[in-house]
Amino acid sequence: MGQNLAGVNEASDDVLARLVVDARQDLQRRRYLVSSDQFELAVAAYEPKDFLGALRRPGLTVIAEMKQRTPSMGVLAENYRPPDIAHAYAEGGAAAISVLTHMAGFGGRPEHIRMVRAATELPVLRKDFVTDAYEVAEARACGADAVLLIVAALERSQLKDLIAVARSRGIAALVEVHDEAETAAALEAGAPAIGVNHRNLHDFSVDLGLTERLRGLIPKNVVLVAESGIHTPADARRMRDAGADAILVGELLMRSADPAAEIKALVT
Repeated sequence: MGQNLAGVNEASDDVLARLVVDARQDLQRRRYLVSSDQFELAVAAYEPKDFLGALRRPGLTVIAEMKQRTPSMGVLAENYRPPDIAHAYAEGGAAAISVLTHMAGFGGRPEHIRMVRAATELPVLRKDFVTDAYEVAEARACGADAVLLIVAALERSQLKDLIAVARSRGIAALVEVHDEAETAAALEAGAPAIGVNHRNLHDFSVDLGLTERLRGLIPKNVVLVAESGIHTPADARRMRDAGADAILVGELLMRSADPAAEIKALVT
């Protein structure tokens, strides 16, 4: 899972590789829609919130994720309204909100962050297949307080550089890992927060035991987030008992008629 995808091409049949290529293509389109001066003004205009501090609240906290669809599960919401979803997540007691901005795979776009920012004061995570410093700054310009960086999608030097860029831009970096080697790489690069993704991005299989296995490798001063495959309060308790500071939950909430109630059940 720790392969280098920096030079991947569109012909690859690997799911993660295709998602990275799609993200890069969409980035090239967006990069020329605004002048560099306008872009930097937008970055400076937003004062980021304390994403990591929100996750360190007492007890297990929830990053509630919104996405219109996924490559493995298809459409999750026919009528996708990010502001309405954000209101429900805040009502349920989410500590932060994760917004998918990947268009091809998840039906997202950076504008959804702006919609969510206008609807809630909760910290926002930009979740995408980020490989460029522009995307980190773009996250803040849209109103995000953190950005996801995926170890499997980056060279080690890229990972370190992007964590530094996030720090210089005043936002947090949540670094996603899938095994021991990636965890070591994330820590070596200076990750302030690590997300253990139970879902293998190559074949989408899920292993909830991964957080338990990797917990001992992650220092207590690094925020630990358990991601994917969490569907019940029992799953949430298992992650809390494993030592997670927070859980990231998306599919359960997107499929629910009452996501606020689902969040409340997870945190209690």
